[in-house]
Amino acid sequence: MGPFRTLYIDMNSFFASVEQQLDPSIRGRPVAITAMENEKGCCVAASYEAKAFGVKTGTSVPDARRLCPGIVFLPSRHRLYVRFNLRVAAVLDRYAELERIRSVDEFQIVLSGDATDLDGAGKLVAALKSAVSAEVGECLRFSAGIGPNHLLAKIAGKLEKPNGFQWLWPGNMPDRIAHMMLDDLPGISTAMKERLERAGIRDVPSLCRLEPRHARAIWRSVEGERFVRSLQGAPIPLVQTTRGGFGNSKVLAPEFRDPLSAYLVSRWLVEKAATRLRREGRVAARFSLHLSPMGRHTWSASMRCAATQDTLEFMRINRALWRMAWPSIRGRKLAGIGVHLSDVDFLTARTGDLLLPIAPAERTQGERISAAADFINQRFGAGTITFGINQPHPGFFERG
Repeated sequence: MGPFRTLYIDMNSFFASVEQQLDPSIRGRPVAITAMENEKGCCVAASYEAKAFGVKTGTSVPDARRLCPGIVFLPSRHRLYVRFNLRVAAVLDRYAELERIRSVDEFQIVLSGDATDLDGAGKLVAALKSAVSAEVGECLRFSAGIGPNHLLAKIAGKLEKPNGFQWLWPGNMPDRIAHMMLDDLPGISTAMKERLERAGIRDVPSLCRLEPRHARAIWRSVEGERFVRSLQGAPIPLVQTTRGGFGNSKVLAPEFRDPLSAYLVSRWLVEKAATRLRREGRVAARFSLHLSPMGRHTWSASMRCAATQDTLEFMRINRALWRMAWPSIRGRKLAGIGVHLSDVDFLTARTGDLLLPIAPAERTQGERISAAADFINQRFGAGTITFGINQPHPGFFERG
């Protein structure tokens, strides 16, 4: 049995590759997938031919046209990409043990037998590349990474693009990724990078050498210890999770990128997330806000509250977090925003509160009002009742 346990597959320029597969006339040409079908939109994906000219996710349509004359713009068709995702998954699962579909363009496979050695894994990757090309489409390529755990396999899969194959294990760590920045690693946010730097951890080799118990203290969670042990090559499995939260995010169209308009969009996202929360009979005890100023790192913060499904309570927290963010976003355009309701549990599991007073599993007045609004909106159409002023911003995910 060799040292490798996980194969991570990352499809290359997946959205654009699907479009090129379906339309031979755009193969080999620079292609950008856009969120909006007009000059005010931005690119949500780009082919490698377009990336060579500097076009990337978030590039505006006018800038992409300037960087790459002759680029082909196509509207995103998310449902189509999901169908291709399932076709790829079906092929992978016939040749190997497909453990998880990690996202629309990422897959995780369990390695066993000869494939736990480098030579055997290399032969498996070659067979998978050939099968995907033959059975799904010759334009569909992927980069692959192997490692003793899912984290190192995922990092390895990002090292050589497009169509690459790399591996990480204790024998080539941390030298193989010493060039990377801390926040290049999956799971290291801007806030976590700052926390690590305050603890004296300023580069990837230092993080790899960190004592796991120290990592737990920095993260303020056992996840820090799991992360560092994974970097050090320990066979740390993915934790089986239950529903972690309810959220919505949005890449903003240009006309909604000023902070006031973006704030109104965030109120719309809060309503959508809270409606989904109630639909599944859940309550949430934490609200998070993520703002992405153009040209700067994402600003994010969260706030705890009593477990609730009251839309107006989440609106209050959203407003408070926007006030906290204001010094960082004043005068800046926002590329995207996101809201997230977490620390979720079932309403039926909520204990009572003598001070409100409410009995166990009983809804508060605000929650009953929110549920009544859901009923009216379901019967007469979304947006019939709103919780104050908001700005709907329908996305492109419904297409295809």
